Amino acid sequence: MINEFNKDLYKEDWRWYEDGYEVTRTSVWTGPGCHNGCGVLCYTKDGKLEKIEGDPNFGYSQGRLCLRCINMVESIYNNDRLKWPLLRDGEKGENKWKRVTWDQAFDWIEETYGKICDTIKNDFGGIGPEGIVTLSGTGRNAMWHGAMILRAVFGSPNMAFGFLSADSCYQPRMTANLLKEGDCWILDASQLHPDRYENKDWKCPEVVVVWGNEPLASNPDGFMGHWLVDLMRLGSKFVVIDPALTWLASKAEIWLRVRPGTDCALALAFLNVIINEDLYDHEFVENWCYGFDELTERVQDYDPAKVAEICWVDAEDIKAAARLYAQAAPGAVQWGLAIDMQISAMEASAAISDLVAITGNLDIPGGNVLVRYAYNSSKKYGCGLEFISQEMLDRRIGTDQSPIHKAGYTPFIPPDLLLEAMETGVPYMPQMLWVHGTNPIANMGGDAPRIYRAWKNVPYTVVCDYYLTPTAVAFADLVLPMAMSVERDSFRSWWQPLRTITASAGRYFECKMDEELVLDLGKRFNPDFFGQFGDVHEFLTWMIQDDGNGVDYDFDELNHRVYDWWDFNETYKKYEKGMLREDGQPGFVTATGLYEIYSPLFDVWGFDPLPHHMEPFEGPYSTPELYKQYPYIYTSGHRHIGMFHSEHRQLPTMREIHPTAIADLPAEIAKEIGVIEGDWVWFENQRGKCKQQVHIAPGLLPNVVRARHGWWFPEQQAAEPHLFGVFDCNGNNLTTMGVYGPTHYGAPYKSTLCNCYKVTPENDCSPSEIVTKLGGFGGYDYTRYEGE
Repeated sequence: MINEFNKDLYKEDWRWYEDGYEVTRTSVWTGPGCHNGCGVLCYTKDGKLEKIEGDPNFGYSQGRLCLRCINMVESIYNNDRLKWPLLRDGEKGENKWKRVTWDQAFDWIEETYGKICDTIKNDFGGIGPEGIVTLSGTGRNAMWHGAMILRAVFGSPNMAFGFLSADSCYQPRMTANLLKEGDCWILDASQLHPDRYENKDWKCPEVVVVWGNEPLASNPDGFMGHWLVDLMRLGSKFVVIDPALTWLASKAEIWLRVRPGTDCALALAFLNVIINEDLYDHEFVENWCYGFDELTERVQDYDPAKVAEICWVDAEDIKAAARLYAQAAPGAVQWGLAIDMQISAMEASAAISDLVAITGNLDIPGGNVLVRYAYNSSKKYGCGLEFISQEMLDRRIGTDQSPIHKAGYTPFIPPDLLLEAMETGVPYMPQMLWVHGTNPIANMGGDAPRIYRAWKNVPYTVVCDYYLTPTAVAFADLVLPMAMSVERDSFRSWWQPLRTITASAGRYFECKMDEELVLDLGKRFNPDFFGQFGDVHEFLTWMIQDDGNGVDYDFDELNHRVYDWWDFNETYKKYEKGMLREDGQPGFVTATGLYEIYSPLFDVWGFDPLPHHMEPFEGPYSTPELYKQYPYIYTSGHRHIGMFHSEHRQLPTMREIHPTAIADLPAEIAKEIGVIEGDWVWFENQRGKCKQQVHIAPGLLPNVVRARHGWWFPEQQAAEPHLFGVFDCNGNNLTTMGVYGPTHYGAPYKSTLCNCYKVTPENDCSPSEIVTKLGGFGGYDYTRYEGE
């Protein structure tokens, strides 16, 4: 598995000249991009990016690139890209703008900020900036900038995901990890070691359980899908848990075709087999676990035969999969978004985490290793919290309704309660939404038509993006054009190593780096702090040094290093060595110092301290009458290989590969409703409808349909009622807001119900016009689910 290449051609310098090109060695981790920070070689002439290659000297990605990077030139120099700041010059939704300078844009922001601080009066009796809310997109390099602007510049405590209901992306899994062991874990595919598979301490996992995840398409947080192919070549056996027959499922020893939304029950059945058959790690359980006896009692309710009926999986297959994983030395779990996108997200995350722990696979080579951001350089969504007083934190929207949010386990406010505040004005009406790198009505936001209606109540919106999105056209007063990855100076630390993002190409027209935006606004609004920085590089030096974390060099030196690997993340069994706790004692960062199977905090907060199954919000057992009307299980959010969420729709190459929204139907449903490959179908339920093109997917669970997400059509008319056709194929016309489990985490994006039928000339219509012009898809009961 040694990555062999010509080292005279692929140098370790940070920059060199070759055949008339300036070659810059760096990483990319922002649009157009994904969750990872792949190493690249940028070839530029006269300040323009000409081509891009993978950097084989970077052990993390090993010179491999996906379509997003390979097609970056087309994205950067696309004529649809925003070129300069735009101020609305008509009614919202009319797509009428006037070009302004950056100074004029900043003047407008200052003037609007003054109006907001003079006019907001809320139930707390205060007048201030809390009426400003930042919406952030998926976790990439641009995520901390909006947080810094919100808190250190404006002084507001209200930050949220872009209406992603119940924070249903990695937050449930990470929070479960933090509650149980105080740190997060990832599958150890040797990515923490610069020498990768040749590292003497690393072991290849004997068995990998891929749970609710299709990493070859998604390349999820801190993980590259091709690593699983590497492990397969090195001998790892696979268990795949997915309602669809993915490529990995086709290669698995055991494929469990689980009913969406029942993962917690399945994990508890695994635990039942492992505990009752004495397959757990006695040494770890006896010395490092709290609450094992209580778990033993709980799992007796989850006999594989009973769970087989819940999950629609054969009981013998459940037993075989549990044994295969438990007997592996080591075994590892690669989990994904489907765990988060159900009302039992926290419960499922907890049960899977327990599975890793009691089998002795926690923080061992080739298991699930505990990780922290390189050099603890973790100013991400929580960036700028030190600028917010406790009094102001107490004014956050909705956090008093969620003990986990109130305790500070997440820096976000609950998106569902933000939406309610926009609808009702309680506890106060948000006055400005600062939208930083997210396109909610096209992508993140559950029940997108409901968000559209509520957003019209908000007086002001600023959008920072690369393109004019449906969200910008519908709501923005001011649109700010941002620089893309190879036009920026920044850094990345998720998880390992610390790495630079180096500006290797000139800026597209008047686009501004996110880092410049933070600094420029900061000097206007908070000069006492931001005035200490002469330029962006000085500001980034302050960011990476992060209060004495061990980084003793400046940003320019990091540029020259390119990548800096942190030894902490390469160490195993850190809990035995006193490496996790601030007091230096062995153990975990928990109240008991142990891995907490039984959660004392959940007990205090009034939640069930042990994982338990909750039926999906809608389904054959929880809502049998509704199931008769809408007989198919509806999942959304299925990924495209090459596209990332709602990005890349302007690019001819990407659209040649993915011309439109293509949904997966099993052959059984296709036959039942009379459609063939390439036909168009309606998905419809009591919340709304959308249309997508049919792909008949072999092996898909017979009554499950899978809708693609993030679709809008830049080639269509921008102004309302069209909005680039954003609601026509929008899978989130059918999903929910305000539906979540007791913990406020996890929403049923992947486990609701729908009907499906063929699009015909007689029933064809434009959902975009229904939503924007006719006010349709409204009037439903959005009662949140509290569980059993």
